Amino acid sequence: SPAVEDLVSDGEPNRSFWANQRVWLSGHTGFKGAWLAEWLLHMGAEVHGFALAPQHERCPHLALGHDSRLASERHADLRDRAAVEASITDARPTIVLHLAAQALVRAAYRAPVETFATNVLGTVHVLDALRRAPELDAAVFVTTDKVYENREWAWGYRESDRLGGHDPYAASKAACEIAIASYRDSFFDRPTRLPSARAGNVIGGGDWAAERLLPDCMRAFAEGRPAAIRRPHAIRPWQHVVEPLRGYLMLAERAAQDALPAAAYNFGPDLADCRPVAQVVQLAAQHWGGGAGWNDCSDPAEPMHETHVLRLDASLAREIGWKPRIDLSRAVGLTVEWYRAQHEGADRPALIERTRAQIDQVSAGTSHDRR
Repeated sequence: SPAVEDLVSDGEPNRSFWANQRVWLSGHTGFKGAWLAEWLLHMGAEVHGFALAPQHERCPHLALGHDSRLASERHADLRDRAAVEASITDARPTIVLHLAAQALVRAAYRAPVETFATNVLGTVHVLDALRRAPELDAAVFVTTDKVYENREWAWGYRESDRLGGHDPYAASKAACEIAIASYRDSFFDRPTRLPSARAGNVIGGGDWAAERLLPDCMRAFAEGRPAAIRRPHAIRPWQHVVEPLRGYLMLAERAAQDALPAAAYNFGPDLADCRPVAQVVQLAAQHWGGGAGWNDCSDPAEPMHETHVLRLDASLAREIGWKPRIDLSRAVGLTVEWYRAQHEGADRPALIERTRAQIDQVSAGTSHDRR
């Protein structure tokens, strides 16, 4: 296998490491999961997916043809312990990347029990199945930047800061971190082979989830109406989806080599790109063109609590060779470019080519806007 220093020396995943790896990827029908599946296929990995059935006909899982390009896929619920166990047993993974979750803050308010069951118990089902996965070299568990007890301060949260969660989604993800640490320390003799990853707000083509900023904007712009923005002044750590995915892959490489100095890692942009929602929407409107705009629809009486300021300190990730590659303007530009291509009828080969080109560009830090 490649030497550790060769795995991350240039800040990109090592293709020779991933070629022919048997990867069990949960959440492969979701936004981030589909981008990660495409990257793994691009590097020659054998990908076995586990997720709910696709939720949107235009989702990247279907748009990129992953339903016929993966080694196997199982449409099932993380809450189904037997299904999780059977999927992992059949895949015999060398690497596990666990992304599946109920990932929406407002949906968690509407269905808190289901959110805790999916995120916490579902993660425990994966952890427990991995105790009986003899060929496993590493597993990366993806949580969120919202696992920290938010104090609305101006600086970025570090991995050593206190976990917490005011809303059900954040609390469920903080509980995931505790469960991961418990299993890691109790049942695995090399605990740094099961790191967790905490990523900031990701943007990129193909996310069609409801009540997310860029998907809501793209739907509105395509329909020729202004986007309705609920919290224009909220500050978030925005980054292109390729940025944290690169971190997950690098974590897995290091973990497989027993070369991680810590068990949890933040992946977020430079503090200069932790911007208010309004600025992100304005950038998206400029890149879309055609008079696209937005309206402030904030409601002071909104009963659902959402954090106002959230920033991450990703200094620890730099110790494994990761750092942000592109700035926010370019991230938004690439995102709009992907959506516009799909909106204008790009076929599957064209979308695969565009997705892989953006992966290569962002990973290498050479992306540019094409408007």
